[in-house]
Amino acid sequence: METKRAIVLTGAAGFVGFHTAQALLAAGHEVVAIDAVVDYYPTIIKRRRLAILAEQPGFRFVEGDLADQSTVDALFEDVRPELVCHLAAQAGVRHSLRHPRDYLRANIDGTLNILEGCRHNGVRRLVYASSSSVYGGNTKVPFSEEDRVDSPISLYAATKRSNELMAHAYTHLFGFETVGLRFFTVYGRWGRPDMALWEFTERILAGEPIRVFNYGEMQRDFTHVSDIVKGVVGSLFAEGLDAWEVFNLGNHRSEKLGDMIDCIEQACGREAQRELLPMQAGDVPATYADIDRAQAKLGFVPTMPIAEGIPDFVAWYRSEPEIAEAARQWRLRLD
Repeated sequence: METKRAIVLTGAAGFVGFHTAQALLAAGHEVVAIDAVVDYYPTIIKRRRLAILAEQPGFRFVEGDLADQSTVDALFEDVRPELVCHLAAQAGVRHSLRHPRDYLRANIDGTLNILEGCRHNGVRRLVYASSSSVYGGNTKVPFSEEDRVDSPISLYAATKRSNELMAHAYTHLFGFETVGLRFFTVYGRWGRPDMALWEFTERILAGEPIRVFNYGEMQRDFTHVSDIVKGVVGSLFAEGLDAWEVFNLGNHRSEKLGDMIDCIEQACGREAQRELLPMQAGDVPATYADIDRAQAKLGFVPTMPIAEGIPDFVAWYRSEPEIAEAARQWRLRLD
């Protein structure tokens, strides 16, 4: 059993960060978390996540912006962590089309400050979130870590690939270990309201049409957050890793978007009104993770199918009317 230790976790108010913090705390680790709690989507969701974490022993929270070097420096000097889990980022492909500078500040400047903190404070291993979006317009499936990833088709993807290259440079120059995790379409309780599962659930329950892009021909490797967290925690503590690593974390299944909608309909007890639309700029027709490396080196084995994970999300959504209404009002303002 691994030695219990203080772990710096960025993005704890976010979706994957929240679930990762819960898993680390349940295992007895101390978690020192930082998050800027930006209003990309309703902050009530982030504050509620933080309130749940604050009830658990071993959790300490710092509200701050990772793009502010002095904030990150002070955190690292205070904690002197051996392990850092960097999950904070500006997410979303669509948002990057309208607000590109948000991505440079959060994903480039913020990650650089984390790398500098690791460099100057004796960190042994940095685990950070990358994305399946780095595969760009690749048509060969499943996506393998050995595939070329030099043709991003969104700024979000470009910043995530940049993070991998920055980590490689810092590992080469300064010797600490870095592990990049390419997440594939994460979903589950306490998820992000900008994701399709949330929006479809909201609209189907309200009797409103849903927008189905690429005329319903999309395919996604939908991966439940509980499986993603197993990969994240495994990356923090796995032995025998190379100094620089990148892993796919996916469900190793490419599900048709229509099948996902069918699952939501069954869970909601209502039929969707499907508005078929063309592909959006910056999007890709299919994602599918080759997880052989993660299985071999991390012991990563996803177990949650969408037939179980989607009804669980819908049940959670129905149990949180205040959060559901906040997300609905936010979406109405966007539309």
